[in-house]
Amino acid sequence: MYSEQEQKTLLSLARQTILQGCQDDNLSSISGELNSDEVPSSFNEVRACFVTLHKNGELRGCIGSLEPHRTLQDDVISNAWSAAFRDPRFPQVSEDEVSQLDLEISILSPVEPFPVSSEEELLRKLVPFRDGLIIDDGRGHRATFLPQVWEQLPQPQQFLNHLKRKAGLAIEEWPKSLKCFKYHCEAFSE
Repeated sequence: MYSEQEQKTLLSLARQTILQGCQDDNLSSISGELNSDEVPSSFNEVRACFVTLHKNGELRGCIGSLEPHRTLQDDVISNAWSAAFRDPRFPQVSEDEVSQLDLEISILSPVEPFPVSSEEELLRKLVPFRDGLIIDDGRGHRATFLPQVWEQLPQPQQFLNHLKRKAGLAIEEWPKSLKCFKYHCEAFSE
């Protein structure tokens, strides 16, 4: 859906945001502005995305939006900044690290309810390497895995078990209140 040039522009915007963030830790002061001739109309559409950072092949930060609530350009800026400086799993990215980071942007399709009545039904219906999954028990246990996570966890049971752990649920748990949602994404990286 996004041209190679649009992908490069969004990745450049994410890297520029992280560089500016190393010098000023206030997101509201990050300009992230593209020249008006560089901004395709698709960047002004309200979309949800994730920005993932890797360093030496290892995860270094990942933050995103599941529901669209701002323009794609603004979501990339906000999530790039948050992945670098607000991911609680990692220390803040330093200016020396920025050149060592590999960036990936995942633009999500609209999230759809994924009605299932049991874990077995979910495992049958999940499409590995295509479906991103959100689980939510309605009591504060919520988590998602992007479709790219299938590369590390290719078996549906393995994928779901790790997602349950991420949500703070026991592997053997299947709360009656559990709701599932799925989405797809267009992912690109440098």
